[in-house]
Parts: sequence; C-alpha cells; structure tokens
Amino acid sequence: MPIIIDKDIPAYTTLQNENIFVMTKERASTQDIRPIKVAILNLMPTKQETETQLLRMLSNTPLQVNVTFLQPKSHVSKNTSLEHLEKFYTTFDKIKTEKFDGMIITGAPVEQMDFKDVDYWQELTQIFDFTKTNVTSTMFICWGSQAGLNYFYGIDKLPLKEKLFGVYTHKKTTDFEPLLKGFDDTFSIPHSRYTKIDTKQVKKCKDLVVLAESKEAGASIIKSVDNKQIFISGHIEYDRETLKNEYERDIKRGLGTKPPKNYFANKSKTIINQNWASVANLLYSNWLNYYVYQVTPFKW
Repeated sequence: MPIIIDKDIPAYTTLQNENIFVMTKERASTQDIRPIKVAILNLMPTKQETETQLLRMLSNTPLQVNVTFLQPKSHVSKNTSLEHLEKFYTTFDKIKTEKFDGMIITGAPVEQMDFKDVDYWQELTQIFDFTKTNVTSTMFICWGSQAGLNYFYGIDKLPLKEKLFGVYTHKKTTDFEPLLKGFDDTFSIPHSRYTKIDTKQVKKCKDLVVLAESKEAGASIIKSVDNKQIFISGHIEYDRETLKNEYERDIKRGLGTKPPKNYFANKSKTIINQNWASVANLLYSNWLNYYVYQVTPFKW
C-alpha cells in the first residue's frame, strides 16, 4: 500500500526512484478505492489444492482482491467433483465482456502434448486474446507460461530427457525490477515438468525480458516489456508438501520418477527447510502492487 507524504519532502523523489509506492496528500484526498478483480483460470488437476495455494498468495497484502475462478468449458475435469465446479467456478463465455485487473493462468499436466492437441486449446487461445484487451496484467504459471510464450511470441517448447523435479536455485538478472523487489540475489523455486522453453529464443525476443534464471531450470521469471504478462516457469506457489505428494503419486502410478532434487534431507524423505514461501509471497505482493493496483484504472 502507498505511503502518503508531501511531494516536496526530499525523500519523495528518492523513494519514487526506488519504486516505493508514494502518494501525495492531494492525490490521496481524491482517491477512490475499489476491490481488485482477479480471475484465476485453474487448469490443474488438484483444483482445490491449487485454489488454496493461490488464494494464500493473493491474501498477503492489504489490498482487497475479488477472485473469480474459471474452468474450460470444453474440458471435463476427472479429479474435481461437478458439484464443486458448479458452485465455485464459471466459464469464459459468461465473463468475456468483463474487465479484470489481473488474471492467473495455472499450469496443467499436458506439457508432453502438442499445444493444439490439448482439448481446450481453442478456448484457451480465446482467453489469451481476452487478456490483451480486458486484463491489466496476467501471470502465467508453468505449462501456462509455455503455452502463453508459444502463442504470443512463437517460443518453442522442448522435451527434457527426464522430469525436471525438485527445488532449484535461481539468480536475478537485474536489481531494478519492481517484481523482484525484496528478493535476494539468489532464491529457490520448485519445478515439476517434462518440458522446457527455449531460453535462447526468449532472450532474442525484443518484447520479452528475462528477470531470473537457473542453470538447471532455465529462464524462470520472464515479463513482457509492457508489463502486461508475467511468465513463471516453475511453481513458486507450491506448499511445503506438494512435491512430496506429487512424488508419491508418480511412484504409485509406476512412473519411476526420481526423488525431487534438493528437497529431501535423507532417505527417510524428511523435507529440507526451504525459503521459497517468502519469495512467493513477495512475488505475488509485488505483482499486485506494481503491475495491477498502481496501473489499473478505477473505471475501465
């Protein structure tokens, strides 16, 4: 939230240059405040778990956030009850004339399929187009980021020899990005995927900026130069136990998945204390503040 100070005080310019949200008394006295509208297109099979994770991230701010959950109309969920979906979710055709301050498009367990073979791909591209005109800023997560980078910028998705699975160290590429405000130079992000984006193509694209990357996981946080799109290649929203639960599910399915890297302390599967929760809260807080709240109009 902003601090309200006299614009003539020397600290005002300094704080502005540091991307601190300062507001003059004149602006504050005439400001109208309304809840931020955020739509979440939840493509994850574990919908209720993902709901909790993302709502936890969005709640870590004084801002009021009004959340709308979306599901693809062209897809039948196998892991979430129809009753839950009918009660808490809506579909794109019912909100396509609305305006949203922010949108989150989650990952999905379809990264080994060609994009056009995904049964809701056509509907998803309509939502992608919608974000360009009706959403102030959109965050794309994991497969959602791969799909968005491919659709908007032609960035290729590449297969991996084995599942990228674990917690990986990432490094900031800049110290002057509001999205990474408060981040240490290095930080951890969980990943769970069978494919990766072509980082070389991303870096060649003049409309994209890599904000953080990992030697093992590649470009991990990317934004469009107009700040309307944020792409997260991993699952920074994951809970402490999520990778463990995924690993156990993979083993039960006979997939032969190796234990997640940098996650278990020993063979007893004790989870190492990780620091990505604080990083995740910072990321979502910064996104809501700098890319949504400060730039979205009171009335569209």
